[in-house]
Amino acid sequence: MLIELLDPIAETLGLDVVRVRLMGGTLRRRLQVMAERPSDHDISVEECARLSRAISEVLDAADPIAGEYLLEVSSPGIDRPLTRLIDFQLFEGHEARLETDRMVEGRRRFRGLLAGVEDADSANPLVAVDLENEDDTALLPFAWLSEAKLILTDALLKRGEEIRRARGEPEPDQTEDEA
Repeated sequence: MLIELLDPIAETLGLDVVRVRLMGGTLRRRLQVMAERPSDHDISVEECARLSRAISEVLDAADPIAGEYLLEVSSPGIDRPLTRLIDFQLFEGHEARLETDRMVEGRRRFRGLLAGVEDADSANPLVAVDLENEDDTALLPFAWLSEAKLILTDALLKRGEEIRRARGEPEPDQTEDEA
């Protein structure tokens, strides 16, 4: 499995792999690797480049993927995928869209505010979601999630601004002199 090959590479650079996905058909395939620093859940362009070079070396030697593909290393982004249990804890209170690989109470798609994780230390943790336009909280087995992603909202943008400000970075629309 690719994640088992790539995780140790990222760890040596002080990064966590968020997602590894091979996309596309047989002609134009793309290996997407999303990573971040565990300290602040961000990654710089320079760190992406270092990780890309390190991954390329290992993939060239191990050759786990038949045929040609393009390697893409990036940040998970602000409306990031939620792939690890910790993601559901970190982004509690933010809006997300989730999909399960089987029916849960007659449906597979859920949208609402992340409400944490139950039984996080058990073999079967549950992701809690306060459902949009409903009074219910859905408890979804983490293992049943096939797709989960944050939804871009003003609250999520504000969170990003606060993180940048705490690091002393200029606002996206400011020059360094204005900051």
